[in-house]
Amino acid sequence: MLIGVISDTHGLLRPEATAALAGAAHILHAGDVGDARILDELRRIAPVTAIRGNVDLRGECSLLPPTEAVELGGKLFYLVHSVQDLDIDPVAAQVDVVVSGHSHKSGIERKQGVTYLNPGSAGPRRLDLPVSVALLTISQSQLEPRLVELSV
Repeated sequence: MLIGVISDTHGLLRPEATAALAGAAHILHAGDVGDARILDELRRIAPVTAIRGNVDLRGECSLLPPTEAVELGGKLFYLVHSVQDLDIDPVAAQVDVVVSGHSHKSGIERKQGVTYLNPGSAGPRRLDLPVSVALLTISQSQLEPRLVELSV
């Protein structure tokens, strides 16, 4: 199963991002959507689980939950916009993957059996940081996350 992970679109859904997410069975958006139409576009690719970020203060995006848990491919994912706002103990909650955004810095880290995945920012470029998304493959109970830098 292929999971697409995106964050910090800030109202901009680049065609390079939708191309990178094509083929995903499900898409996770870790907040700062910026425009609800982005979620509609992503739903054309696959079902979407999305949370709000600190810029999602108005309109439809303000109605998104601040956190969300979803089980995909037998793995439990927990979405929180800023990992500093993590309000659960992922180990105790048996979370497999914590998905966050906010920092615009992509990264994959494993701690105590939990994968922490930040896809980086897929929206407007911030400073010299790359524009990116992430893909996560679940096969035979294995998690294989990878970051995808977009050529923009």
